[in-house]
Amino acid sequence: MDKCIFCMIANGEIPTNKVYEDDRVIAFYDLEPQAPVHVLIVPKKHYESILAVPAEESCVVGHMFQVASKLAHELGIAEKGFRLVINTGKEGGQSVPHLHLHMTGGREHGWPAG
Repeated sequence: MDKCIFCMIANGEIPTNKVYEDDRVIAFYDLEPQAPVHVLIVPKKHYESILAVPAEESCVVGHMFQVASKLAHELGIAEKGFRLVINTGKEGGQSVPHLHLHMTGGREHGWPAG
C-alpha cells in the first residue's frame, strides 16, 4: 500500500525506536505513548486490519502475540502485568489502517478500557 506509515517503517524508509524485528514483524515504541511502556507490534506485510488477514496467513497474528510475550519479559512488564490491544476500524479506535498490536505496561490499567 502506498504511503502507509507502518509499511514505510517496516521497509526502513522511516527511522523508528525499534525494540524487535524479524522476517514477519517489527516492534517499536509508540510516538504517543499511553503508558510508561507502549510498544507497537506490526506485521511487515500490509493488512488493513485484523479483518483483512486471510485464514491461510493467520499465523502472523499468533506470531505477534509470541513477540509480545518475549518483549514483556525483556521490557520488565511481564511480572506485574500489561495490556494487549488490537483496535479495528474507526469506532474501534484504529488510527492507522495497518494491523498492529499495542502492548502497554508499567502502570495499572483500568476497566473498561475505552
